[in-house]
Amino acid sequence: MKTIDDIIRNNRDFFEDREPSEDHFERFNRKLDIHFHHTSKPARSIVPYLLKAAVVTLLITLSSLWTWEHFIRPDRSKMALGEVSPHYKEVENYYIYQVSLMENQIDMLDLNSKEEQREMLMNEISNMDSVYVNLQKELKANPGDERIINAMIEHYQTKLDVMNYILSQLKTIRNENENVNSNTTQNEEINI
Repeated sequence: MKTIDDIIRNNRDFFEDREPSEDHFERFNRKLDIHFHHTSKPARSIVPYLLKAAVVTLLITLSSLWTWEHFIRPDRSKMALGEVSPHYKEVENYYIYQVSLMENQIDMLDLNSKEEQREMLMNEISNMDSVYVNLQKELKANPGDERIINAMIEHYQTKLDVMNYILSQLKTIRNENENVNSNTTQNEEINI
């Protein structure tokens, strides 16, 4: 069997005096292009996909941290009464529950009141809450100070007393309105 080198050496005269045809290089390039386009696919790098995944992960992490920092994390400049001891936590939970019950009762009774009265009531409650926030900040600065702890407990008691007074006044007004309405209805029935 003859190798290609032997064929070229034996036919040296044939290869030296002849030139390839004019369109030889064009056909050769076309065949190479066809061969490479159909048989081999370009190698895809995984690096761009990894970079995209890393950027998305980084953005999600940063947005989560920003959300935690600005919306979810509790304010660290304040200290709740329950952070002092388990006993005070029970006391605080009791008062929070009582205040929530009072707010629900006031909301249920306050159906016919004017918006101005409702807004004034909510402003008073928010003013009371701002006093409590100041007490929380003071407790953070002086943890374990009995005077501040007692002031916080007294604040809850005062808030409950005020809300109880408001609730009783609203009930009285509602009862008076019901009596007036029932008397008016009875008088109208008698006149008919």
